[in-house]
Amino acid sequence: MHETVIADSIIKEANKHGDVKEIYLEIGALAHIPKSDLLECMKKLVTWKIHAIEKKAKVRCRCGFTGEPKILDRGHDYFLIECPECRKVPKLLDGKDIKIVRVVVN
Repeated sequence: MHETVIADSIIKEANKHGDVKEIYLEIGALAHIPKSDLLECMKKLVTWKIHAIEKKAKVRCRCGFTGEPKILDRGHDYFLIECPECRKVPKLLDGKDIKIVRVVVN
């Protein structure tokens, strides 16, 4: 499963800091996998307390719009977005990454 590979890489990175007790994640609204799927997978793999926030996507369009796009479809490894003003495909500026924000160790 794709989410297991991503969860495993997060777990390995967090474990570099010591005996992990809690982890804080920032998950982009358009990350490779949806926040709920990633958290469900991670909870099966670790007993840590997991805190996660979803970061909204931000786009810039040729029409001048800058802000959150309209998400038309979303799945594992794909998304379809459009500008809410002109309905063209905007340039994605932010909201695709998964970041470890903080790791709490024993």
